[in-house]
Amino acid sequence: MNLENYFPVLLFICVGIAIGVVPMFLGRVLGPHRPDSQKNSPYECGFEAFEDARMKFDVRYYLIAILFILFDLETALLFPWAATAKELGPQVFVSIFIFILELVLGLVYLWKKGALEWE
Repeated sequence: MNLENYFPVLLFICVGIAIGVVPMFLGRVLGPHRPDSQKNSPYECGFEAFEDARMKFDVRYYLIAILFILFDLETALLFPWAATAKELGPQVFVSIFIFILELVLGLVYLWKKGALEWE
């Protein structure tokens, strides 16, 4: 085992750390440091926090978030297929058509159940 073979890995790690640390150091040393009450105040969503941080959220918020992630990820799966659609052949086209049909049927079902309504 020769340690010279690992020099590029060590160099890559050092450059990566330098790219992350040097700008923060330069910003801290060279940047203006004039704190005031507004800069040091806690903020959340643009307004002052006025309730307990452990307050309960409506379950619809989580439902919409999960549905967004679900349909977003499934839509992202269509991009590699679309890039190679010509080379894959008709069998893959039919399977992707079934996949899109399942997506549309799921969306229609959720729409009819009122899961996408925000009252």
